[in-house]
Amino acid sequence: TMKNPVPQAASLLLEKLMLLVHIRPLPAGSGGETPPTVPGYYDTSCFKRGDLLEVPRTLFIHFGIYLGENRVAHLMPDILPSITGDRRQIQQVVTNKRLILGVIARTASVRVDTVEDFAYGGSILVNHMDRLFEDQVLGSEEAARRAEKLVGATAYSLLWNNCEHFVTYCRYGAPVSFQTDKFCETVKMIIRDQRSVLASVLVGLASIVCLGVAPSTTLPTIFIPFFLWMAG
Repeated sequence: TMKNPVPQAASLLLEKLMLLVHIRPLPAGSGGETPPTVPGYYDTSCFKRGDLLEVPRTLFIHFGIYLGENRVAHLMPDILPSITGDRRQIQQVVTNKRLILGVIARTASVRVDTVEDFAYGGSILVNHMDRLFEDQVLGSEEAARRAEKLVGATAYSLLWNNCEHFVTYCRYGAPVSFQTDKFCETVKMIIRDQRSVLASVLVGLASIVCLGVAPSTTLPTIFIPFFLWMAG
């Protein structure tokens, strides 16, 4: 049971929606576009080819597979692969505008970036998820090869094909996203909590902004199929 459902629901909803959209917090003065990068900021000597790199942020976690030589393969929503074949444009650091439009259009790419561009100034955890897949960890070379084979344009799905699905498939052989599972549980919790009309209104407003549909507090079944369609 939720002791104070309104503020808690609002906080959880905002956090999980931001998590799934993968909006990257940008430093002040950056203009919301290309982040500043410092070559050599990270010591890559401790990374091995095939390592799963994890960058925890305030609202989400971003994942990638280290390929060696300061290169990381990672899946990111991006609108450009669906509208141009210019590799030079696509390879430029993905801005928030490209990323959000990619989420809406459900298009993405598995791209290879430097560790600096991948981590975006955040701290990096190495193979932190191995503890959850004790007997399923594939060989490092196998993980790296799987990642390299998937480089290029791909469909994007909030629920079924995000950056976490990509790395778990490469390193553990099965696409899984624990972040998505937590998000779905949060949405269900808010919708089912009949004690708070305001919480349901917040869900509706957020869905209008982020998903383009308004759920009814008395007909949650309208919201769920549409959300699944957007996510699928």
